[in-house]
Amino acid sequence: MNKEKISHIQIGMLFFVFMTGSSIINVPGPLIARAGNGAWLSLILSAVAGFAILFMLLFLSRRFPELTYIDYSNKLIGRLPTFAFGLLSLTFLFQMLSAIVMDVGLFMVSSMLRETPIYIFTSLILLISVLTVRAGIEVMARMFMFIMLITASFLSITLLLAIPDYHPELLLPVLPKGMKPVIHGAYFTFGFPYSEIFLFGMLLPFVNKKHRDRVPSSMYLSLALNLFTLIAATVAAIMIFGAYAGEHIYVLYSMARLVEFQEIIQRIESIIGMSLILGSYMKATITLYVINLFFGRLFKLKDPSSIVMPIAVFAFLLGLVTFDGPTSWGAMVTTVHPLWAGSLLILPLTLLTIVAAFRKKP
Repeated sequence: MNKEKISHIQIGMLFFVFMTGSSIINVPGPLIARAGNGAWLSLILSAVAGFAILFMLLFLSRRFPELTYIDYSNKLIGRLPTFAFGLLSLTFLFQMLSAIVMDVGLFMVSSMLRETPIYIFTSLILLISVLTVRAGIEVMARMFMFIMLITASFLSITLLLAIPDYHPELLLPVLPKGMKPVIHGAYFTFGFPYSEIFLFGMLLPFVNKKHRDRVPSSMYLSLALNLFTLIAATVAAIMIFGAYAGEHIYVLYSMARLVEFQEIIQRIESIIGMSLILGSYMKATITLYVINLFFGRLFKLKDPSSIVMPIAVFAFLLGLVTFDGPTSWGAMVTTVHPLWAGSLLILPLTLLTIVAAFRKKP
């Protein structure tokens, strides 16, 4: 894995895909249900935390450009604390991977193929992700660029064709119940997707040396584009459904059902379904790659690629026993996920940043 290298544009693209892939479908509906018309403010608040997390990762990357998160953690706080924190972090990473693939299965059995067993979808997504991970990060970066363009086109077409159904007056009032719902929404979106930025602490060393000076600009730009995309989708959903937008779990899918263009283009919700599947596949693949690398660095394995399949099998089984339906999945992602990520990912990262800031450069 150490011999693979990608450019600053490719790491920025992978970052955008990871942050936007499944969140563009899953975030707007539940977020509006919690924050109402102030949902876009919730996104801004949680994105501030996301920029702070990214700043810490880039700061540590500048101090230790050749090392992953586990490697410089060993240098800063020692092997034993790193091992303890790493094991705790792995619990979240495995839960995160199982939640991503279960999301695809839950969407398919609730919206499109109701009679198909959910494990059919989760096993296929994980199998394809395993094959992609074994191909390497260079292949992932090249392939995901093409897939990202397809999904971005699908989403843009949906939002543009829905313009005749927009009612801007539904955006007001912004804060009918004060700031409390907005903070509640920010808590949700901090956990998903902004706390997940942490995973890129394992990927930044793969950037080619001659491109590292431009990595911060690519990463910050990708995060800004992610924020803009999520806000655009959320605002569009409010302008169409108003206060009822929060009742739709997959609100963009519901929006696509309404799109109609001169009786030529109708019922294009299938392309939103494809976007969710492709976006979740890319995010699951990046997450699986990071878990594999994280596990290998933590246990000092000579060939981490040999455990990719066992990791995927464990995540598959974990999803089957953890989530018994959309309700349990939603409760985990919206309530437990932010606290879990903040405690086991962001607090250790903050500790490392503070230690690095006060320690002399090696």
